[in-house]
Amino acid sequence: MTSPVPFRHGAPERTAVLLLNLGTPDAPTPAALRRYLAEFLGDPRVVEIPRAAWLPILHGVILRTRPAKSAAKYASIWTPEGSPLAVWTRRQAEGLQLRLGSGVLVRHAMRYGNPAIPAVLDELTAAGATRVLVLPLYPQYAASTTATANDAVAQWLARQRRQPEVRFVNHYPDDAGYVGALAAQVRAHWQQHGRAEKLVMSFHGVPKRTLLLGDPYHCECHKTARLLAQALELKAEEWVVTFQSRFGKAEWLQPYTEPTLVGLARGGMKSADVICPGFPADCLETLEEINMEVRAAFVQAGGRDYRYIPCLNDTPAWLDALAGLARRHLQGWPLEAAPAAERELQRERALALGAEA
Repeated sequence: MTSPVPFRHGAPERTAVLLLNLGTPDAPTPAALRRYLAEFLGDPRVVEIPRAAWLPILHGVILRTRPAKSAAKYASIWTPEGSPLAVWTRRQAEGLQLRLGSGVLVRHAMRYGNPAIPAVLDELTAAGATRVLVLPLYPQYAASTTATANDAVAQWLARQRRQPEVRFVNHYPDDAGYVGALAAQVRAHWQQHGRAEKLVMSFHGVPKRTLLLGDPYHCECHKTARLLAQALELKAEEWVVTFQSRFGKAEWLQPYTEPTLVGLARGGMKSADVICPGFPADCLETLEEINMEVRAAFVQAGGRDYRYIPCLNDTPAWLDALAGLARRHLQGWPLEAAPAAERELQRERALALGAEA
């Protein structure tokens, strides 16, 4: 168990929201990528291959060759403030804090890398949080994202003597605020850049076997896409769902993003708008893979105008949607600490019963 937080009768009991994202390396260097990839790819939720077969491949091959290549990719998108994913996630937490007010503590953490989930939960409990809403930044549920984030929180809970109350938000693919924020992002892009022939909605891929094993991810991606298309009043031929970021040789959810856009370009389509609805924050998979690699493939195949639509990041509509989602799941919990007089009376009663603090 971790060291208990010193308890003092009459101390304010707080409600907190913990935003969780996937994670990012601390720097765009091979050494930082090696640490990050070891943690990420070593998670049995992420790579569902028997440990005895996978770990020798991970440590004997992948962690010897991939870190340098991945570091170069991260370097191409790194900002003066750091990793884009880290920057946007922090800004989302700050925006949510402003919307929920000072009565609620809002912090963010990463499933892999820093700030780590256990450290942030320790910080929250030290600040008096006795109620924590865990809000992963994964609108569509998958075992390799949402479930492993929940696992990390549960592992921290298992080490606590005095556990806070915890609620988990598992998914929100059809949340009206989320879909509305996506639609607003697309409309703003169209207003500034014009509208392409087709809107490509690219979601992060997962192995096909996860669908067969029961993950609702595939269905929830299509639900979000359908609702976004309805909000934008698109015809069936004006949009398509694809899946990106394949890893390994197994079959993943299809159709794949890059081959789809290459095929559209070779078929005569000259312009495409591409959005990644499942990523609330821009990151390596959107800025380098989609906006660089896939763009180059589309143009090389004969396409002309490739327009990437940024993620929701810290747009007001998305932060409002996050706040609405949080408030809905916080219902029934006090959002302000008890008055000082009431807490002092509680302390006096405890001291009268023999308490030392």
